[in-house]
Amino acid sequence: MTTLLQRSQQDWRDIGGLHTAEEIAQQPTVWNALYVSLRMKQEAIDAFLGGCLLDPLQRVILTGAGSSAYVGEIIADELNGAWPAQVRAIATTSLLTHPELYLDSSAPTLLVSFARSGDSPESLAAVNLVRNLVPHARLLNITCNADGTLARGSAGDPRALNLLMPQASCDRGFAMTSSFTCMLLAALSVLGKPTDRERILTLAQLATQALHDWAGPVAALASVPVERVVYLGSGPLEALAKESALKILELTSGQVAAIANTPLGFRHGPKSVLNGASLVLIFNSAKALARRYDEDLANELLRDQVADRVVTVGPGSDIGIDTPSWPDAWLAPLWLLVAQQYALHQSALLQLRPDNPFVTGTVNRVVQGVTIYPHDES
Repeated sequence: MTTLLQRSQQDWRDIGGLHTAEEIAQQPTVWNALYVSLRMKQEAIDAFLGGCLLDPLQRVILTGAGSSAYVGEIIADELNGAWPAQVRAIATTSLLTHPELYLDSSAPTLLVSFARSGDSPESLAAVNLVRNLVPHARLLNITCNADGTLARGSAGDPRALNLLMPQASCDRGFAMTSSFTCMLLAALSVLGKPTDRERILTLAQLATQALHDWAGPVAALASVPVERVVYLGSGPLEALAKESALKILELTSGQVAAIANTPLGFRHGPKSVLNGASLVLIFNSAKALARRYDEDLANELLRDQVADRVVTVGPGSDIGIDTPSWPDAWLAPLWLLVAQQYALHQSALLQLRPDNPFVTGTVNRVVQGVTIYPHDES
């Protein structure tokens, strides 16, 4: 019988979690497929981007909602430091409410939209907003669904390029898992330095080993009930902490409270959330200076003994793997494997159905109930 993340496939099927388990475990395979796909599309990608990233006046806006917004937040500073262009992560949920703060009709603008389904109302509205307010803007849609409205609405538009992820990345489960890491790596590869593109293959190898090595320890960690989970990370890993906390909230249907912060920021009030039924997971940075702050807080929390458990993830951590000396944004997909598995097992522990933990429909796989208002309303 095939074992998948410490359970048999039949067990996952019986409890309604097979899709999510498979989509977490398949990520190394999907990343390899992504690398091949990007190589095949490289000529079209290069032609579309031209030399825009070399232009200091060029604005690059990385956008999405929820998990898709965190993709942009993880990679924005890495990309901004790589090129003269101005790269920012701005969620669609902010673009729609305050467009005047972020858009300039006279500035060359590239809107990079991250979307699993391509049907979320905010994603579609943000594209239309930019088209209306920045007439010469170009659109790069990084999406997992060829049949989504986002991809179909840009087909044939000379100012748009649809960059479709491998089909398997369009997660069937409620929570974004392989879609998230696939879009993140695609953006780093396409918008980053060409010399870094081979990193996807190395990450896929590391992820295969990590999934094997971490499956048991993460399942054991998740076998203990918790009331609260805190994820902490600095720099790009702060957004990784946000995504990790969101996975807990989603897959436990909100029964486990989760927050995210930075190791230094956590002392400034948020630390008060801790109690004896709390778990703290700290993503250790690959950057030596940042890691000293990570380690200081971990040691402080261990001394305080307020939380039930304090676990570090990343280089030189309780849960880690030997990695090249790469920036945190590139290593983030590896550490996310821990958070995804932990949330999945917590969902099972609570006897929920991980593929659809919100049986009442109060939260949906594709957001519903959003009214889009005209952008010129005061």
